[in-house]
Amino acid sequence: MNAIAHTPTSNLLRRAVQLDAFATAAMAALLIATAAPLSQWLHLPQNLLLGAGLVLVPYVAFLGWLLRRERITPAQAWTVILINAAWVVDSAVLLLSGWVSPNALGTAFVIVQAVAVAAFAELQFFGLRRQRRG
Repeated sequence: MNAIAHTPTSNLLRRAVQLDAFATAAMAALLIATAAPLSQWLHLPQNLLLGAGLVLVPYVAFLGWLLRRERITPAQAWTVILINAAWVVDSAVLLLSGWVSPNALGTAFVIVQAVAVAAFAELQFFGLRRQRRG
């Protein structure tokens, strides 16, 4: 057995995944429960908002599963980081593609959540680096 297999998950990585899980669960609940009024306020399609909320549910379940593990492996951490990075890229594509026409509030909503997700990914990356050094 190698030493890496027994290296505990860094506190930063675990906390970053916990924060991601909490914020993502809150966002999923918000999008699912309020897709119709959010659609009117943000000028984003209701089905897009509802679909985004529903897509987040299995991701939150995955994060919860990871947090119940004694150790988050590098492969699992990279999976989380890459999912978050894909969300950020998809958010930018959504705004730049012309597929939707959000108002200023809708544009800000998409940008702010993308910046938050990018911050989670960055914290998770630094937590993974810290774990590898440990």
